[in-house]
Amino acid sequence: MMGMTHISFEQRRRLESLDAEAMAEHQLRKLNTLLGGILPENHFYAEKLAGCKWPLASLEEFSQWPFTYKDELSSRRKGEFAANLTFPPDHYTHFHRTSGTRGRPLVVLDSADDWQWWVDVWQHVLDVAEFAPSDRAMMAFSYGPFIGFWSAHAAAVSRGALVIPGGGLTTVARLDLIAASHTTVLFCTPTYALHMVEAAEENQINLAAMSVSRIIVAGEPGGSTSSIRKRIEEAWDARVIDHAGASEVGPWGYPDAEGTGLHIVESEFLAEFLSVETGKPATEGEAAELVLTSLGRTGSPVIRYRTGDLVRPVWSKPGPNRYVFLEGGVLGRVDDMLIVRGVNIFPGSIEHILRGFPEIVEFRMTASKDGEMDELHIEVEDRLESPPRIAQELELRLGLRIDVNCVPLGSLPRFEGKGKRFVDNR
Repeated sequence: MMGMTHISFEQRRRLESLDAEAMAEHQLRKLNTLLGGILPENHFYAEKLAGCKWPLASLEEFSQWPFTYKDELSSRRKGEFAANLTFPPDHYTHFHRTSGTRGRPLVVLDSADDWQWWVDVWQHVLDVAEFAPSDRAMMAFSYGPFIGFWSAHAAAVSRGALVIPGGGLTTVARLDLIAASHTTVLFCTPTYALHMVEAAEENQINLAAMSVSRIIVAGEPGGSTSSIRKRIEEAWDARVIDHAGASEVGPWGYPDAEGTGLHIVESEFLAEFLSVETGKPATEGEAAELVLTSLGRTGSPVIRYRTGDLVRPVWSKPGPNRYVFLEGGVLGRVDDMLIVRGVNIFPGSIEHILRGFPEIVEFRMTASKDGEMDELHIEVEDRLESPPRIAQELELRLGLRIDVNCVPLGSLPRFEGKGKRFVDNR
């Protein structure tokens, strides 16, 4: 069944091992091919890149080109579709819409060739999961217009596996179906994997006795966060495999074998990193915004796209995989940063600390303004009903006193898709 993908396992490993110079040559070649395939038909980029000369002779030239912002794709759209379409709408076969967690939902289309590209790139994730034709995959998401695990479904089918759709079911019904179908690989968000743990406890369901041995997570940060990953793995007695992607960009990230972060598929994405502090190219390990160019998606391309994702790039990770590594995966959103009494903090850092308390069932962080100052308030569903110990740990780890209060168990929202635990009222 591997013949249903365009890139073999051996080719993926070869591309991973390319040194920096060879990878730059590969990316430059693909970038010029992409430009030749979208210009001048793609009116959005024909106008945006009017002052740029191509074919490019080097990636250094490319670093001077303009960025693309999500707001542009939305504000300049024609009709209901994103502004960056290369072809007329009837050329496309797949319709998806962004989640709308940040602004108005955006309709993104893919051609048949672009969808095959999604399937091909997803194979990196399935490689790490050791996904085989004998596996049975449960897709625990809504199967609505949000891209969710639609591409994962197609990638799993390409390997000859049995795929079990879990849309339209309650959590308990999904757990019953997982047990009845002998599911071996579960696909869901980290949030939903934890919510299923809660539902299982309430209904006396033994997750560890099920046949699930791997859980592939995406849609939000967490799968590469040790505290979150540990809670999921211990409850399910299964290995967590992280993944990152976006409707506008594609499936760009897959984990290392240890699960401590994400590699960017640099053979298909040109990655840049902008320092959060200076806005200039980031150094190794520095907090940075991820900027991506998709090199194989002709129908809905993005060039120098500001993802808004907060990451820490590492180029010196030992091992045969030479793709740039993101320590801790996606750490959060750049625009979620708070400055509380002079200290820069991100909600993802707080979540990592809160997940270290096994007694915390759910939580919510709310940011507000007190004059010109950012303030943060945290609500927790805590089985021990002891918020002082949580506040003490936050102060120890972050150097800040943060207001923490208990709320009744079951009172905070639960999420099937992207968790919305950070409420920004600033």
